[in-house]
Amino acid sequence: MNDRPLNSVQSTMMDTPLTITSLMQFAEKIHGASEIVSVTADNPEHCYTYREAFARVRKLANALQSLGAQSGDRIATLAWNDYRHLELYYAVSCSGMVCHTINPRLFPEQLEYIVNHADDRWIFLDAAFVPLLEKLQELMPNVEGFVVLTDAAHMPQTPLRNVHCYETLIADKADTFEWPALDETSASAMCYTSGTTGNPKGVVYNHRSTLLHVYASALPEVFNLSAREVIMPIVPMFHVNGWGLVYSVPMVGAKLILPGPKMGDGEVLCNLINKHKVTASAGVPTVWLALLEHLEHSGIEVPSLQRLTVGGAACPQVLIEAFAKKHQVDVQQAWGMTEMSPLGTYNQPRPSEDELSDEDYLNNRLKQGRPIFGVEMRIENEDGKELPWDGKSSGAVKVRGPWVTQSYHGMDSNGTDADGWFETGDVACMSADGMMQITDRAKDVIKSGGEWISSIDLENCAVNHPKVAEAAVIGIAHPKWTERPLLLAVLKEGETLGAAELLAWFDGKVAKWWTPADCVFVPDLPHTATGKLSKKDLRDEYKDFIWSDT
Repeated sequence: MNDRPLNSVQSTMMDTPLTITSLMQFAEKIHGASEIVSVTADNPEHCYTYREAFARVRKLANALQSLGAQSGDRIATLAWNDYRHLELYYAVSCSGMVCHTINPRLFPEQLEYIVNHADDRWIFLDAAFVPLLEKLQELMPNVEGFVVLTDAAHMPQTPLRNVHCYETLIADKADTFEWPALDETSASAMCYTSGTTGNPKGVVYNHRSTLLHVYASALPEVFNLSAREVIMPIVPMFHVNGWGLVYSVPMVGAKLILPGPKMGDGEVLCNLINKHKVTASAGVPTVWLALLEHLEHSGIEVPSLQRLTVGGAACPQVLIEAFAKKHQVDVQQAWGMTEMSPLGTYNQPRPSEDELSDEDYLNNRLKQGRPIFGVEMRIENEDGKELPWDGKSSGAVKVRGPWVTQSYHGMDSNGTDADGWFETGDVACMSADGMMQITDRAKDVIKSGGEWISSIDLENCAVNHPKVAEAAVIGIAHPKWTERPLLLAVLKEGETLGAAELLAWFDGKVAKWWTPADCVFVPDLPHTATGKLSKKDLRDEYKDFIWSDT
């Protein structure tokens, strides 16, 4: 019998908090000379250094105090990706307040709900959104005032109550500030889901979750960031913190390019890429399609650009092929959501993929990638039983981890199950080595004759047709098959195509019984405020569709 006392050893490591403040101070001290270039409505190209940016952040922190803002207050923003919005990110969170980024593309009713539900105290907004807030301000009684993100020369005349000009507000403030000591688990930022079903739901991030997400997202297997890079985030800062790039890029000291209100303008993006030698960028597929169209029509090359990250929607095959073959740009997919800060998986090529055939390599590029360390994943069947990672079994995706939400702001219901897993609403299969392929959203999957059909696979196939600009597939009730897939297609400008010809395009590309039962050509498709296809609206519009075979 061993009678030796237990040999208890205590860690000797320091317990320093993970805060956005520490990241900011590190970036200023170590990477102070790195540049931030930004497009704003009042300046087509504003340029300054991180050192100058964070000096203005301290002036803004003093301005927030002068407005009476206090620790824990929610400070809202309605703004594009530019330097003033970046300053708000740091000044608000590092002052102990909560930076509440709001998507200005939401419906007015949703904006009203979000501001009131979050109990926002002040709203900082781009001048373009002043008319919108003028109509809503009386419906937001707890908002104390508004700050327009512009200079005095461009300050609009407005009946907004207690309104200030941003540059005037911070002009006479000191550029020194004593940052408060913050608990790493204190709230730092919040973002609401787009509310495709019911009211939008608020997710509140803390300093610790943000910093852990920053560390992980900068890894070579994810965004692969370093001080050698020039990064242009086109993913909006009003949606899930611009995928964390507004934190991770300063952390590594890369040059940061912010395209402001021109984030969807292919010509402006091309000019920014070439002038500043952008090496990597991130955005939704529609942005890259706009850039690709400009490059094809203009004949301009983008030699500095090495990689593009796509998220928010499935990436069309033609996008990956065109950028690779014509511009030697690697298009990489990522997957995540507001509730995940947002990154969950990333598709960074592995060395073993170099040995694959062109077809197999492309098939891998079309998948959403492998989990990032810090995100646990599982897939379950309808009975809650965990399914194997065999590349075939498809089920509901659940996640958990230090930057995954466990509940929603101001709601009694818990966002996770009894074991702490959050259900994402996506349906996917996983390969043995962790490669995830989203097959559908749970609410969008089509069940026909007792078998599941992936609307995403059908949409990807449709947009690969050279004459199709965009496509959506929805399940419509069918008297014989329960549901059948209906294809809704938008043709490229000047193109003509018959329904039978487009349906024949699916032959040999998908299982015969997967082929859409009918096709309707439409001038455009509805999208949510975050740019995703609004299947809900399409199902409502076509719920009474009559099949030709019935």
